[in-house]
Amino acid sequence: MHSSQFTVLFLCTGNSARSILAEAILTQLAGDRFQAYSAGSHPKSEVNPFALDLLRQKGHDVTGLRSKSWTEFSRPGAPAMDFIFTVCDAAHRESCPAWPGAPMTAHWGMADPAAVIGTDAEKRIAFERTYDLMRRRIQIYINLPLGTLTKLSLLNSLTEIGRAA
Repeated sequence: MHSSQFTVLFLCTGNSARSILAEAILTQLAGDRFQAYSAGSHPKSEVNPFALDLLRQKGHDVTGLRSKSWTEFSRPGAPAMDFIFTVCDAAHRESCPAWPGAPMTAHWGMADPAAVIGTDAEKRIAFERTYDLMRRRIQIYINLPLGTLTKLSLLNSLTEIGRAA
């Protein structure tokens, strides 16, 4: 797998929290090496405000972040993805569209911080934990020698990131 820029799509059901965090984190950490996107099978009408607040606090540019359907990335003319990561169990179980470009896929499931019921402080803590876990996973991912691993080794590494990190 040799590319000057890898395209990555993070999938979640609502595309309002976890996948949005992942898109912003990869964009900030990876520079020009990766182009990050996110989408959902049943997107919400807006990005979760706790996600946006946290991203701003962490110095991320939130311009252009929006909740969008995964159909934007499966239709003709959509960018072909190199990697697709499901970050919620519901999206992982759903029948995904046929993705152009035959991307590598892996499941990086994690709890939904938007589902936390509690005070605003408790919700912020849940978003912080999700952000930290996602950042660790992405940091490991972008440091993999993507251009030199065999397809099987890469798939095993991507799967292990979702289990261990």
